[in-house]
Amino acid sequence: MSMGRFVNSMDPRSGLEVIRDWNGVAQVVLRSPKGASARVSLHGGQVVSWRNDRGEELLFTSSKAIFKPPNAMRGGIQMCFPQFGYSGTLERHGFARNRIWALDDEHPPLTHNDNGSKVSVDLILKPSEDDLKCWPHCFEFRLRVSLSKDGDLSLISRIRNVNGKPFSFSFAYHTYLSVSDISEVRIEGLETLDYLDNLSHKERFTEQGDAITFESEVDRVYVSSPNVVAVLDHEKKHSFVIRKEGLPDVVVWNPWEKKSKTMIDLGDEEYKQMLCVDAAAVERAITLKPGEEWTGKLELSAVLSTNCSDHLDHPVSI
Repeated sequence: MSMGRFVNSMDPRSGLEVIRDWNGVAQVVLRSPKGASARVSLHGGQVVSWRNDRGEELLFTSSKAIFKPPNAMRGGIQMCFPQFGYSGTLERHGFARNRIWALDDEHPPLTHNDNGSKVSVDLILKPSEDDLKCWPHCFEFRLRVSLSKDGDLSLISRIRNVNGKPFSFSFAYHTYLSVSDISEVRIEGLETLDYLDNLSHKERFTEQGDAITFESEVDRVYVSSPNVVAVLDHEKKHSFVIRKEGLPDVVVWNPWEKKSKTMIDLGDEEYKQMLCVDAAAVERAITLKPGEEWTGKLELSAVLSTNCSDHLDHPVSI
């Protein structure tokens, strides 16, 4: 889908390319030396594009996506905070994905040095007066989005309590992966785990399959999950390797045919080309005392399926 007219400029502070969509909202473009790219919108801190070095789009965006604040665009990677789904009193998936973020000029340094092997952008979200009326907790949400020289995409979220009292939240990187055909896709790494089935009033089940495959609607929260999960796409002959840290759960969602037809911002047949696999903290809320900070990390790699098994035993190295 056309994103409308873009206005290009360079941010002299970082050398990053900044473009503006047809709503005038800034997006930051990250490019690797080998040709991979990612695009991050200040609307929601949302990653709206991730392309490999062949220019192939790896994230799904609906052809009917609504590119108009305050609602999040259907696709990419959304920041779900301080609530996931309808699990609390706030709007679905919380308000962070619907707000305009700012470039973070004064970001505290991370604890490791990547030796310049990544290009990154730092964003920050602080609550507005309206946010504090519906969720009365002061926070700083810092997000770093990085692209490695090999085209791996990583996101590091740091949420700090700058409140005078503790608060609790849930969180997810709501990640729409682009797949060739959902019926040809399987997920490895979640077998034998317990999951909460949102289609059965969050009833708890144990995964029985050797891998997760798809032949109907799926909406599950896999709990106490490993830090590495793989999504194998038989037709594309590549796999997504998902590495995470600080996020104990994995949400797996595909709306399938019937639900897709009720969604105004999703094409009737587009469920076949998408799969959401979200690194998340949903089952148990995260609680921060005043001054405490939580960190949640996600790294996405696209690898040849023949090499996929090598990555399932690979530690998180964000």
